[in-house]
Amino acid sequence: CIIFDIFSYIMKILSINIIRRCPSGNVNMNVAKSGYHVFCANSTPACTELAKKITERLGVELGKSVVYQESNRETRVEIKESVRGQTIFIIQTIPRDVNTAIMELLIMAYALKTSCAKNIIGVIPYFPYSKQCKMRKRGSIVCKLLASMLAKAGLTHIITMDLHQKEIQGFFTFPVDNLRASPFLLQYIQEEDHKEHLCLSSLSCRCLFRAQSYAERLRLGLAVMHGEAQCSESDMADGRHSPPCVRNTFGHPGLELPCKQQAPFPGIELPIMMAKEKPPITVVGDVGGRIAIIVDDIIDDVEDFVATAEILKERGAYKIYVMATHGLLSADAPRLIEESAIDEVVVTNTVPHEVQKLQCPKIKTVDVSMILAEAIRRIHNGESMAYLFRNITVDD
Repeated sequence: CIIFDIFSYIMKILSINIIRRCPSGNVNMNVAKSGYHVFCANSTPACTELAKKITERLGVELGKSVVYQESNRETRVEIKESVRGQTIFIIQTIPRDVNTAIMELLIMAYALKTSCAKNIIGVIPYFPYSKQCKMRKRGSIVCKLLASMLAKAGLTHIITMDLHQKEIQGFFTFPVDNLRASPFLLQYIQEEDHKEHLCLSSLSCRCLFRAQSYAERLRLGLAVMHGEAQCSESDMADGRHSPPCVRNTFGHPGLELPCKQQAPFPGIELPIMMAKEKPPITVVGDVGGRIAIIVDDIIDDVEDFVATAEILKERGAYKIYVMATHGLLSADAPRLIEESAIDEVVVTNTVPHEVQKLQCPKIKTVDVSMILAEAIRRIHNGESMAYLFRNITVDD
C-alpha cells in the first residue's frame, strides 16, 4: 500500500507539471476540452464576421482550414488539422454569390466526411433557395434538391433561422433546428421611445400571421395591406402556349382552343374561367399619426416595400420602419430605400450587408450570434433546445 501511495503521488506531481508547461492550461482552444471543432466555409473576409462572433461567445477558435477560388473559378477546400472522431460545426453565411457559397459548404462537408469526422452540423442562418420551395408551373423545387445535396455531402444536422416556409424542414432526412429571430426584433421594438404610437403592418396576407403574433405580444395595433402589385411572379408567362397555336378546333363548335394538343373529346364543352383581377394596394386599419412597422422574413427586392411605404405615408403614418430577419438587399435596394419614405430598415446579421449599410444609413443591424452560439453549445452537450423556443409561437 505504501508503494502504491508513493506511485500515485509521483504521477500526480508529473501531471501537474505537464499542465503548467502548457500555455493557459489548454493545449488546443478549438477543441475546448469537449471534442468539437468550429469551421467557417466562407472564402470572403466579409462573411466570416458572424463566425468570429459565434466562436468568441463559445470561447473557442475557428478551425484551421483554407477555402479559396482557383484561377478557373473552381472551389478548393483544405482542412489543416485532425478532425477524426470529432463533432464538427460548419458556419456558412450566404453572400451575394449564392452558388459559390453552396459549393464551399458542400466541398467542406465532404472533406470533413472523408476525414472521418463523427458528426457534421451545418450552421446556415439564411438557407438559400428557400423561396423556391413550391412547384411553380414548369419549374422545380430547388430547395428540395439542395437538401438532398447537403445530405449526400455528409451533413447530419442543420441549424438555421426563420425559414421562408416552415414546411421546408420536411425536405431533409436529418434533424433541422429552425431558430427564430423574433425575440431580438421584438426587443428592438420595445426599446423604441414612442411605443404607444407603434402599429404593426404586414406587406401581404402571407406575412399577416407573423405581424399579428408580434402585435399580440407587444399589445399594439395591427394594419393589413390588402392587394398585390400588378407585376407579380404569378403573372409571368409560363410557356404553356408553346409550340405556336393551331386554330383547328375539335369538339364543341363554340369553344375555340388555343392549341391543337389541348383539344377535348368531341362533344365536351369546358367551362371558361374568368381572369383574375388584383385590387390595388389598400390599408385595412388606422395608421394615422402612428409609427408603422412592416414585418417580413426576407427583404430582397424592395419595390413592394417602397410602394407600401408610400401608401402608409398617404394614410398619415408618422414614421415607417421595415423589419425582417434576412436582409439580402440585392441590386439597387440601398438606393431605393434611401430615396423612399421608409425611415429605417432593421435586419439581423444572418446575411452580410456592410456594403449596403455604407450606401444607405437607414439600414440597422441586430446581432443574433448569441442564439446561434447557444444552439451549438446545447446540441454538442446533448441539452434540450426548448429553452431557445420559449414564448415562441408557430406564426413567428
